[in-house]
Amino acid sequence: MDDYQQIRQRHQNEDKEKRPLLGEYENDNKYDKPIKEKESKGFLNNKPDLAIAGVFLILGLFTRYFQISKSNIVVWDEAHFGGFASQYLKREFYFDVHPPLGKMLIALAGYLAGYDGHWGWESAATFPENLNYVRMRLFCATFGAFIVPLAYLTACELKFPRKICILIGLMVLLENGLIVISKFVLLDPILIFFTSLSFFCLTKFHNQREKPFSKSWFLWLFLTGVSIGCVTSVKWVGLFAVALVGLHTIWELWDYLGDMNMPMTTYIGHWLARIVCLIIIPISVYAFNFYLHFTILSKSGKGDAQMSSLFQAGLEGIDLSQNPLNIAYNSKVTLKNSGYGGGLLHSHIQRYPAGSEQQQVTCYHHKDSNNDWYIKKPWNSEQVPDDKIEYLKDGDIIKLVHVQTTRNLHSHNVKAPVTSYMNEVSCYGNSTLGDSNDHWKVEIVDDIKTKKPENVRALLTRFRLRHVNTGCLLRSHNVNLPHWGFKQAEVACDKDKKAENQANNIWNVERHWNSLMEPAPKSIYKSKFINDFIDLNVAMWTSNNALVPDPDKEPDQLVSQAWQWPLALVGIRMCSWSDKTVKYYMMGNPFIWWFAFAAILSLGVFSLFYILRRQRKITYAWEKNEWFEYCYRGLITFLGWALHYLPFYIMGRVLYLHHYFPTIYFGIFVLGFMIDHISFFFKRVPIIHNIIVLTVGGIIVISFLFFSKLTYGFTGPSSSVKNREWLSSWHMATSSD
Repeated sequence: MDDYQQIRQRHQNEDKEKRPLLGEYENDNKYDKPIKEKESKGFLNNKPDLAIAGVFLILGLFTRYFQISKSNIVVWDEAHFGGFASQYLKREFYFDVHPPLGKMLIALAGYLAGYDGHWGWESAATFPENLNYVRMRLFCATFGAFIVPLAYLTACELKFPRKICILIGLMVLLENGLIVISKFVLLDPILIFFTSLSFFCLTKFHNQREKPFSKSWFLWLFLTGVSIGCVTSVKWVGLFAVALVGLHTIWELWDYLGDMNMPMTTYIGHWLARIVCLIIIPISVYAFNFYLHFTILSKSGKGDAQMSSLFQAGLEGIDLSQNPLNIAYNSKVTLKNSGYGGGLLHSHIQRYPAGSEQQQVTCYHHKDSNNDWYIKKPWNSEQVPDDKIEYLKDGDIIKLVHVQTTRNLHSHNVKAPVTSYMNEVSCYGNSTLGDSNDHWKVEIVDDIKTKKPENVRALLTRFRLRHVNTGCLLRSHNVNLPHWGFKQAEVACDKDKKAENQANNIWNVERHWNSLMEPAPKSIYKSKFINDFIDLNVAMWTSNNALVPDPDKEPDQLVSQAWQWPLALVGIRMCSWSDKTVKYYMMGNPFIWWFAFAAILSLGVFSLFYILRRQRKITYAWEKNEWFEYCYRGLITFLGWALHYLPFYIMGRVLYLHHYFPTIYFGIFVLGFMIDHISFFFKRVPIIHNIIVLTVGGIIVISFLFFSKLTYGFTGPSSSVKNREWLSSWHMATSSD
């Protein structure tokens, strides 16, 4: 037995006297806590709890599976995620703002259902007979069902009394929002499952504190890392679960640092174990999902343009591998901006409505002939004959001629249309008309395959295009032109000398045509996984931040604000509201949401009261370990709620009600904690606590049944649910779509 175990054993044998919770402590240690916790229940060893969890699983499957085939049309975001499943099954690359794990699981559901990926998943479209949509929905609903026993088992690991554990399981079972979100082909049941799994594994690991470095300790630490890796691989809101685990880890390591009897080698061991299991393992899980994503999506698809040119060259069905390697004068090229998610340099016949009123130049993510440019010598130089090859080198002065309109890429001291502190970029003149404002200097930045390239090379060489007369740099960025520019990305000329190395000011040749030159060796156009991984994640981040509220696209009845969620002030119509349609209304069980929010407020009031009493040295007789358990259980459940809720107040992106669903999962635990805590005041009259538990449980059941018509779908006039429209903001009883 090492020194650390000996000191633990000595403390465990101390006299277990009662101490005042908020009064004086021995050695004035205000962080004093019990050394020995209650014995942790061995997982899969407690038969009554496993039996109850099994019952909850059966009930969870029933509540999620019930009438799952009632609507045979594409409901709500099934249009998105069913479509992504199609891309996986066809192996065609696509782009989305969410990580791939959840969508790959939905694709697996489609594969198991015999779906071949060749259907459009148009919103409100009727499913074809050869698409077993019910099996795909059952797959997602199963994830939603497993949340229920996980909630019960997590409550057991938090050492709640069994009746509180059952109440928590009952609330998760009968939470209308969690049910309706689980009944369709969506990411959310998968997300909430891995969120609940992460919380369960964390509580299991916490309960191994008295057995550090044992097999069970390592097992649950490892599984915690795997689960947070999985939840982050479904949606980035899974990072909130990572934050919860991170704060718990910081608290533990800080606590151990204060244990002067712990050998430093043991303390370092705690650090190393957590670095491996809670940092390296989750990152590996996350990266592995992207490796699978890239491996499966091996064909060219709709999302190609979001990725680097070199990545696209490796996709089947795209001819970038036919590019001649070295760029030459008279070559026809497309130019891709190196900014993450950057588009292709583009022009069209439409003109700017103000400024120079010359032909517009933009960046465009779709491939068409308006992206094509010829590379020519400047006006004051003799042009290269069509049957000769002269390679493009660093420092060369060139003209870029738009193939479709024969106009020259041009800039001048005119303000850009949106970013007014930059210069406008336009197309001007023709093959005989132009001036020195058409001249651009090529400045090589780097090359993927070689440190000092002699020539500009397709896909591999990155370069700047500096306007010769003004010194500004050709730039594109995440600023869209108004409707007159078709919402395409603005192209401007950046005068900021400090911005030379910004990715938005750097370009590469993507497509290259020259009949005088042979294609490059196939082996040279191969991207590295780490580069593709970073590129895609930054593009996801950029696109996610661009999801700002747009009144023209998002009806008021769909979007919501974070402050509306805790009081269940809003709901969502998930489909058409016509009389003939099976209608689903997404809303939570209002009493669960209201009770949970009241519990959050009560927890704050109670905790402040106890802290003030302790500061005033007022004694309050609790058992020795009760203050520690109050702090741990109250704090871990509250942090779960707060970390999954409060960040939405600082997000600029568009918000929907279902973003609150992982939060209400933790809110249910806070509610269970506060109901359990109330029992402290009724130790001598336990029947009062039983009455409280039964009353809350009864209200939850009645509320679920009352609103179940909206959860499981109804037909006929919406006026039939008028009696359920308790709040004017719910909008469930009017017939307009």
